[in-house]
Amino acid sequence: MKNNVSKSSITRRQFLAKAAMAGGAIALPCFIPASALGRNGAVPPSERILMGGIGIRGRGTGDLKWMMAESDVQFVAICDIRKDRREAVKQMIDDKYGTKDCTMHRDIREFLAERTDIDAVLIATGDRWHALASVLAMRAGKDVYSEKPSCMTIAEGQAVVETARRYGRVYQTGTQRLSEANHVFAIEMALSGRLGKVHTAYAHIAPWDAAIMKNDWRPAEPEPPKDEVDWDAWLGPCPWRPYNASYVAGGWRGYYDFHTSCIGEWGAHTFAQAQAGIGMLDTSPVKYEYVDNPTADGMVTTFANGVKMVLSRGDKYWHGSCGERFDGPEGWVAAADGYSKPDASSPALLAEFKKVVGEYMARTQRPMNHARNYLDCVKTRRLTVANPEVMYRSMSTVHAANICMWLKRDLKFDPDKAEFINDPEANRLRSRAMRAPWTF
Repeated sequence: MKNNVSKSSITRRQFLAKAAMAGGAIALPCFIPASALGRNGAVPPSERILMGGIGIRGRGTGDLKWMMAESDVQFVAICDIRKDRREAVKQMIDDKYGTKDCTMHRDIREFLAERTDIDAVLIATGDRWHALASVLAMRAGKDVYSEKPSCMTIAEGQAVVETARRYGRVYQTGTQRLSEANHVFAIEMALSGRLGKVHTAYAHIAPWDAAIMKNDWRPAEPEPPKDEVDWDAWLGPCPWRPYNASYVAGGWRGYYDFHTSCIGEWGAHTFAQAQAGIGMLDTSPVKYEYVDNPTADGMVTTFANGVKMVLSRGDKYWHGSCGERFDGPEGWVAAADGYSKPDASSPALLAEFKKVVGEYMARTQRPMNHARNYLDCVKTRRLTVANPEVMYRSMSTVHAANICMWLKRDLKFDPDKAEFINDPEANRLRSRAMRAPWTF
């Protein structure tokens, strides 16, 4: 006999009754965990952001814990060239969720191809991999949170911007001080005119290493099995160099092949902070003045509107690390890590701290939580506070300052064309050759 009842008209209750009669001894599960329904404050699976980690160690471990603390995030995979890191991160993730579900991957290409269910990735590799991993992930349909410095060259920064735009991906670079109240207050004080027309900003550069990096490499050591450490993948787009265990343990800093110098180490943070306060996040300085020292301490960079940004290595303008300062005719304000509140030329400038930060949050709809800002934007598709353009422009400043130091002469730069003016030698340094197959 033909059944005239359409499938769509059968209720869930009728379906269960029919199944019980037809199955006899078959028992269908009748208990659904409250967490799966989003009850008791839990986020239902349909609302969770599935994430994977790429190269999680050191700073990346902190990022991982930060994001896993958010109730609408679930990490489900780790990709790393080191077996010990894959296993350690898997253990952290499985322990957090009380499962054994986190998958491990060694090859980023296979990882991105296999885990089509993942919405977003946390990238915390060494500097050399940040841009390439970001581009590959965005091409695979993933949103990206990338640690800094987020590109090794001006050309890499352009590639990240173009890929995010082409594929419609959300991207955040790990300049987390753009989402911290003390720094936001200093930036807003400069932008709002409370200091008068700001004429000079100061940006902190790292107090270790130098702007002139080493061009040699460490002595060769026996290469471990590929499954233990995939050395070819560790090098990625960099020139081939013999294996040395100290590289893998973090000893790659200070080498031209792998690093962005003392300028990039902290400038990747502080240039964005300083440029934000003078309204220059959509451009870079047009002039870089060479200073005859190994570190670029005291280099003056000048924007098209005449405002200067000075690179400073010590504690002349702040105490603590990764600081920025803004000077205007009505006073100055500065912030850095470890401050209970910002520094200012007058206590009166600090009187409206809560008001200034509150107005910023209301106007931008951004929380004082960098990871949360990223996750919110994954859901809303809004621009993050440290979006690709912010990363590219501040990192272009880093790279131009480095090139100025390497060539030991003043440089003029056209931010719109992303090229140095009448300087072919400087222009050749805007990019680096990428070793196949690790290319864009």
